[in-house]
Amino acid sequence: MEVQQFYYDNKIVKNFLYATMFWGVVGMSVGLLLAFMFLFPNVTDGIAWLSFGRLRPLHTNAVIFAFVGNAIFAGVYYSTQRLLKARMYSDFLSKFNFWGWQLIIVAAAISLPLGYTTTKEYAELEWPIDIAIAVVWVAFGVNLIGTMFKRRQRHLYVAIWFYLATFITVAVLHIFNSLELPVSAMKSYSVYAGVQDALVQWWYGHNAVAFFLTTPFLGLMYYFVPKAANRPVYSYRLSIVHFWSLIFIYIWAGPHHLLYSALPDWAQNLGVAFSVMLIAPSWGGMINGLLTLRGAWDKVRVDPTLKFMVVAITGYGMATFEGPMLSLKNVNAIAHFSDWIIAHVHVGALAWNGFLTFGMIYWLVPRMFKTKLYSVGMANFHFWIGTLGIILYTLPMYVAGFTQALMWKDFNPDGTLAYGNFLETVHEIMPMYWMRAIGGSLYILGMFTLVYNIIVTIRSGNKVEDELAEAPALTRVSSKRTAGETLHTWLERKPVQMTVWATVAILIGGMIEIVPTIMVKSNIPTISSVKPYTPLELEGRDLYIREGCVSCHSQMVRPFRSEVERYGEYAKAGEFVYDHPFLWGSKRTGPDLLRIGGKYSDNWHFNHMYDPQSTSSGSIMPAYRWLIRNKHDRSNIQTKMEAMVSLGVPYSEEEIANAYELMDTQASKIEKNLYADPDFVSSYEADKKFAEESGEEFVEMKDREIVSLIAYLQRLGTDIKVKETGEVLTQNK
Repeated sequence: MEVQQFYYDNKIVKNFLYATMFWGVVGMSVGLLLAFMFLFPNVTDGIAWLSFGRLRPLHTNAVIFAFVGNAIFAGVYYSTQRLLKARMYSDFLSKFNFWGWQLIIVAAAISLPLGYTTTKEYAELEWPIDIAIAVVWVAFGVNLIGTMFKRRQRHLYVAIWFYLATFITVAVLHIFNSLELPVSAMKSYSVYAGVQDALVQWWYGHNAVAFFLTTPFLGLMYYFVPKAANRPVYSYRLSIVHFWSLIFIYIWAGPHHLLYSALPDWAQNLGVAFSVMLIAPSWGGMINGLLTLRGAWDKVRVDPTLKFMVVAITGYGMATFEGPMLSLKNVNAIAHFSDWIIAHVHVGALAWNGFLTFGMIYWLVPRMFKTKLYSVGMANFHFWIGTLGIILYTLPMYVAGFTQALMWKDFNPDGTLAYGNFLETVHEIMPMYWMRAIGGSLYILGMFTLVYNIIVTIRSGNKVEDELAEAPALTRVSSKRTAGETLHTWLERKPVQMTVWATVAILIGGMIEIVPTIMVKSNIPTISSVKPYTPLELEGRDLYIREGCVSCHSQMVRPFRSEVERYGEYAKAGEFVYDHPFLWGSKRTGPDLLRIGGKYSDNWHFNHMYDPQSTSSGSIMPAYRWLIRNKHDRSNIQTKMEAMVSLGVPYSEEEIANAYELMDTQASKIEKNLYADPDFVSSYEADKKFAEESGEEFVEMKDREIVSLIAYLQRLGTDIKVKETGEVLTQNK
């Protein structure tokens, strides 16, 4: 049999490893800054692009897509070549994947702090960047599948199955969730509205966790853990059950993020049922990973690489037990919108993704650079300081979550809320925020230790060269099943059929949940009194989106006595039919805003944005003073309204033609209300005098950004009228 010689491409792996470490430091540093912003709200006072609302999506995108994303590519490019006994299909596509991905990350790092965001969680990037992501991701997929066709190893190992499922599912999720109508170079509106947008977003959001943070890392686990332990995978049969059940069930679970919301009950219940089932395949994978170490536990004691991997798999098990538990309605009623969810997310991110990445780096670098790790002691220090950081981060957040839930729901004997002022809850959990910041500091200290250790290791090693390998060419065999070949064994040598069946498995759940919600009108009962936003309110909503207000404030009052008492009438599906995108939020650092309209005066909102502590003593909300200073660019309002008409919002031609006049009329009313406050008049006159003396352009108050934002906030929740019994007066079934 002819043996062929070829070279593995190690340089592309090296590039992705460098990027992983660099973006890991960046993403974690931004996260640590955000943690300290809870303690020192005005630490970046007056700098719009360093405000919490703009940096929060930068942190999540940097950690998920830059740090973890580059780690995925590094591990996939290294393991795929060796599992398939072939160089990657195309060196050009490999380089295009690397440089394209880095450019996307840089675009995100620039655009998000500047306020260009769709505000959809884990999908905040605007439409030009979305297109770039799709192009680069397809290039990665072509490279992966192309390599399968030129492979010299007939059997497709389990890690390859997970890589395939990752490529297919992320492509489907990204494309469907990112369907948006552009209105300018960096502004778009989601084609979905309200309830439908929420379902599609969390179908994407939950499965971004499933198929970007989980399935590729399971593939890496199935490759690197056996390699590091020098042991075969514990159970081949369990890996088959694990793979197919996981990719089929996971895709249904998204609605558990929307329990007790305005989403139809049938969709919520489907999400709960499949989320509970999800524990079986998830723990099957964890058990398969941990039992692979049987007979190698003596190595775990001395090998930091295995230490990281053991804790990573354990973290995966903890997170995937907690996820189904959080999907139970009685548990979700307590946990949702609280810091419990922050703890849950970071168990997965810091332990599962972070530690498995660290273990992979410590294993890969010495081999690729043909040297020994500079310091095993430093690697062990990294492990212990990182583990302590995870504990000090997550445990206080669990306590904070329980504290929030108990205080939010507590009533006095006379039936009034025991903690009617939301800030009482905030003050109570400040010590937990301090501990979270300390835990995050320890974790990033471990990251810096890794970077130093790896840099010195690289300097002591050799230059990375493409690795010579040899394997016999793959001989053709019957495309049909051979004698004694099981169905799955046959499937494991057929990449096209494997891809098709994996695609079918992941499409079923999404189609059954999403198609009826979009197509069947009875899922979204309309309310006749709900009207489109006025032009000024629409502009104010875009400012609300730009500043990331949804990161801290929800707009979804759930049908609980405590929430109705605190915020007002619970949310109805028909209230959100003109919301492109939806803004229900996922956390309450501040109170819910769905019924904020008319609750406070225009002056209160003005002062609250200028100095939150002046209206809410002890608030940890930062000031948004640039909104008070900046002139509002409303030049695109007619284009925006026309785009909304294309999406089904019933603006008339007359309203669009008179948009500027309508805005000016509404803005003048708000300006007049602001003038009613003597203190405002004196500060406004001083501002005007300063502009005249300095020669700067003076902007009339009605033309400033704050006025548009006030118009939007004063509109929220005012469209429905409710009897004392809670019955909506104007609802069409």
